[in-house]
Amino acid sequence: MNAEIIAIGSELLTPFRQDTNSLFLTDKLNTLGIEVEFKDVVGDNREHLVNVARIAFGRADIIIFMGGLGPTEDDLTRECVAEALGIGLKRNSGLVGDLYKWFAARRYKMPESNLKQADVLDGAEILPNANGTAPAQWLETEWAGRKLTLMLLPGPPREIKPIFEEQCLARLRQLAPAEQIATRVLKVAMMGESQCDEIASKVYKKYRDIQTTILAGAGEVQLHLRGRGKTLDAAKAKVDKLVDELEDALEPHLFSTAGESLEQIVGYYLDMRGVSIATAESCTGGLVAERITSVAGSSRYFLGGAIVYSNDLKADFAEVPPLLVQEHGAVSREVAVAMAEGIRKRCKSQLGVGVTGIAGPGGATPDKPVGLVFHALADGKKTEVVQRNFPGDRERVRWYASQQALDMVRRKLSS
Repeated sequence: MNAEIIAIGSELLTPFRQDTNSLFLTDKLNTLGIEVEFKDVVGDNREHLVNVARIAFGRADIIIFMGGLGPTEDDLTRECVAEALGIGLKRNSGLVGDLYKWFAARRYKMPESNLKQADVLDGAEILPNANGTAPAQWLETEWAGRKLTLMLLPGPPREIKPIFEEQCLARLRQLAPAEQIATRVLKVAMMGESQCDEIASKVYKKYRDIQTTILAGAGEVQLHLRGRGKTLDAAKAKVDKLVDELEDALEPHLFSTAGESLEQIVGYYLDMRGVSIATAESCTGGLVAERITSVAGSSRYFLGGAIVYSNDLKADFAEVPPLLVQEHGAVSREVAVAMAEGIRKRCKSQLGVGVTGIAGPGGATPDKPVGLVFHALADGKKTEVVQRNFPGDRERVRWYASQQALDMVRRKLSS
């Protein structure tokens, strides 16, 4: 059984509003073993909405319409779904009375336009909305020989979520197949997408009943796994078996098998091993420290840090010798080492991180291009240095650099 979610509203096609309801609905549907195979965003256009509805009727078993149930001229969901199905709308006297009561309780005169919210699809069941004036509707019907389940739900999150959880989930549970879906997210650091897939595909291709999706980001590749079973435990057992094999194949790049962020994993190791850390950052502007401290409880292991953009502050805060900067330049292996070692001593931490580079778009030279970053990790005995040339704009280079620095910490503590 599959589902399609249709978000309605011209505002969702602008840069200023985003559909988040579909994420909530997808999660709830997946717990019932229902796959969401299509998602659409449609503006307030009658012709477009009717066409999208008819396409959905031809390919999905469950169709959820979100939004467009208000009282204004551009709220067209009821009318368009009725037209697409070839059925009528009937004004429900009980809903009309509820609307008048809702406005009277708030000492408002109800505009006549609100009456359209009492129009119900032929054969539909009304789902009361305790948080707004737009009731939802549930309809089980046939279209072109196919059995369909339709839901018309209001758009505001505070309205759609309780309606779906309290009135739709139980109904869907009766319709859903006797299957459950288990998911896992694996994360790999500082490995290219094609390189990761070349290794991982040799493993996941053997599991034809598990869907594997590869997603790439800056300094991170994610493997999303989805498996089905008659019970959730059976589905998990299938996915867990694949995870075990992928974990062996992708070591040491694999850092998470349950969707955790790299900073969460780094924090876990620092806390578990009782190791303290401090950071000195130039091109990343404090991003490494920000990511470390975004994890609750980071005060147990993060002692502090410094953003040392200027050469003077590199000397004052991270104890970098000025002659070292003059001889090798602020962006150099030697300065990164001095930053890591200096901040470790200054903060009296067990580990010190130093990051210096050229995030761009300016500041490059023929010998030191945009994207060149030096990362250093000092422990008081040995200082490790990694030189990288990252692609992309300023924001992407900075994120790559923070990812590399955190991964160095992870690898040291997990070995």
